Amino acid sequence: MAGFAFKQFCIEQENTAMKVSTDGILLGAWVNLSGVSSLLDIGAGTGLLSLMCKQRAECLAVTAVEIESGAFQDASLNIQNSPWQGEIILHQSAIQDFQTETKFDLVISNPPYFNDSLKGPSASRNLARHTDSLSFSALLNEFKRLSHSKSRLAVVLPYKEGLEFIALAQQQDLHLVRKCEVKTTERKTISRLLLEFAYATNSGLIEPENSLLCIHENGQYSEDFTALCRDFYLKM
Repeated sequence: MAGFAFKQFCIEQENTAMKVSTDGILLGAWVNLSGVSSLLDIGAGTGLLSLMCKQRAECLAVTAVEIESGAFQDASLNIQNSPWQGEIILHQSAIQDFQTETKFDLVISNPPYFNDSLKGPSASRNLARHTDSLSFSALLNEFKRLSHSKSRLAVVLPYKEGLEFIALAQQQDLHLVRKCEVKTTERKTISRLLLEFAYATNSGLIEPENSLLCIHENGQYSEDFTALCRDFYLKM
């Protein structure tokens, strides 16, 4: 499959099971990078999220972790060919085995979300899509291990799985601080949730910042989607 060209970098995806998706682009453009000096990208895939965040905040210290060898190969190439070669540190590892002294300001992930569903013939695709290798509880545990008291966690998930993740996060003393409900068109139901969490001790009882985003309106990209993603898409 051909690569995906953005305004400041390109994504080669020949070896990865999970190609560039609107989910990842939305999360990379939406996540709040204010006050963030260090970022950890869990399940980096092709490196898309790391590269988007680095484009948005060039002083950001970015660390990316990817378990699957094909995706790691693509991410390595994409980072090497980007304007930020040598500035994004990539590790091939399960996040549960990843060791560092750094406590990250922000952890970001487009995580696997299929749970107890039928698997396909591709082991690498199953690894990327199914929660066997990284359950929601495991992701939350790793966030807590690799974060400090003022850290934030940002994820993108389908609607149903997103609600499950919110409930699990609350059990881990994490508070939802931002939520964006995503529709593909005005008439469709909500298909994705962009979610950002902080430790409850720092967010108190503040209501989360809620928003709604329609990707397409009247047969074309909506104004809101264009405003969010115009720094990345070539034809915006």
